Amino acid sequence: MIIDLKAGKFSYADAGQMHLYLNYAREHWMREGENPPVGLILCAEKDAAEAHYTLAGLSNKVLAAEYQTILPNEHRLAEELARARRALELRQAAISKEGDDV
Repeated sequence: MIIDLKAGKFSYADAGQMHLYLNYAREHWMREGENPPVGLILCAEKDAAEAHYTLAGLSNKVLAAEYQTILPNEHRLAEELARARRALELRQAAISKEGDDV
């Protein structure tokens, strides 16, 4: 995985730059049997439509996401972690049940 941290707003040029990085990584860093590298562009702001149309259809897997400079308060963060943990436990239980039914 290649991560590019941008201080400003996402632009189509960022996607082109990441595409270059991923092509280089695939050619020079990948070992036989490995999955192709994935790019993550973290930016201070992004327009969802611009990101969608810029990143769709690339031969490399590139994702763009906004980062936050201020974390949520401790209570909200704990709630989100608990919610994510419950979702993962439910998912794991469903996968285990599918395995038992086979």
